[in-house]
Amino acid sequence: MTSTIIITICILLLIAYLFDLTAPKTRIPSVILLLLLGWIVRQISTSLHLKIPDLSGLLPLFGTIGLILIVLEGSLELKLNRSVTSLIKKSSIVALIPMVVLAFLLAYAFMYFQSGLSLRDALANAVPLCVISSSIAIPSVKYLSSYNKEFITYESSLSDIFGVVFFNFVALNELGEVHSILASIIQLFMMIVVSFAATILLAFLMGKIDHQIKFVPIVLLVLLIYTIAKLYHLPSLIFILILGLFLGNLDELKRFKWINNLKPEELKSEVIKFTDLIIEATFLIRTAFFLLFGYMIETSEIFNLDTIIWSVGILSAALLIRAIQFKLSGLKLFPMLFIIPRGLINVLLFLSVVPAQQIQFVNKSLVLQLVILSSLTMMLGIMLSKKDIELPTNVSDNSTLPMH
Repeated sequence: MTSTIIITICILLLIAYLFDLTAPKTRIPSVILLLLLGWIVRQISTSLHLKIPDLSGLLPLFGTIGLILIVLEGSLELKLNRSVTSLIKKSSIVALIPMVVLAFLLAYAFMYFQSGLSLRDALANAVPLCVISSSIAIPSVKYLSSYNKEFITYESSLSDIFGVVFFNFVALNELGEVHSILASIIQLFMMIVVSFAATILLAFLMGKIDHQIKFVPIVLLVLLIYTIAKLYHLPSLIFILILGLFLGNLDELKRFKWINNLKPEELKSEVIKFTDLIIEATFLIRTAFFLLFGYMIETSEIFNLDTIIWSVGILSAALLIRAIQFKLSGLKLFPMLFIIPRGLINVLLFLSVVPAQQIQFVNKSLVLQLVILSSLTMMLGIMLSKKDIELPTNVSDNSTLPMH
């Protein structure tokens, strides 16, 4: 049995690797293929009457670790300088405003169709459906033009952060109360302070640890700090984003004298090795999550007619709001209009809704259909934007800036 399990896992991971290798040519998001592969494994195991233990408890575990690694991987590749100030501002606005608008529209729709539902409970169920998933967006745009890739990385990472903060606020606080708003602001400020302190500590350890096992303790500390902050309902993804931006921009930070204490030139070589490790680990965890999620899919959930109207309506509303926001922000619509995937973060937030706040409209079928439909929409958008594709061997082409 042990040999069978090892062989199965190895084959599944190698197939997933092939999906990743062929993605630039097929432009099919790997999440679609991974979900399909997981579903096929489920059908085979059922037909062979294999007894598989309940694996649902692993989904939040892989999801949380995967979210941390994906945001960290994306932020390590981002560059901070004056030339990207406008990009950061626009990506922040595009990440926040459409999400909030869509969340309130959905909340009022839920309240209309289910009488007696409070705005707080309606929003708690709506927010998980409105966040752009960086776990799908970031890997899917790796071959777009440099500007578009950076924009989507910032936007999706910030969407995850804003989504978690927004969800925690509506799920844990009474809306409209001044003390709740002040508490959220204080929590945000505390997390920023903790993030900077923890980032400097981890950078110092990365440069000082002189042992053949160096990066595993660093990764474990990252997971530990994130989890402890999450227990206190702090926006812990901010820490991951700040850590990645700091380590990935040591050259830009040299103008600050105190950075020299970390010996940035020596630290830079360690950051390269650390980044390689994170990329490899992200692939494994992300693959495991979506294979497991696909394995847990019931065929009836995909074709649930009770939720398909909601999922199509939500995706259509998201596209319309995003198109309006892009026009107001002066951004080119294609292909970024269609890059609004739902995925890992949406599943995690959906699972975080307490039973007392759950409503009938929001269930596993709805979340699953949104993940699939939004990924297919992104795939079609990228396929129809051939001019925006940038091959890995090419130098960044600034002529493809998505600006009017």
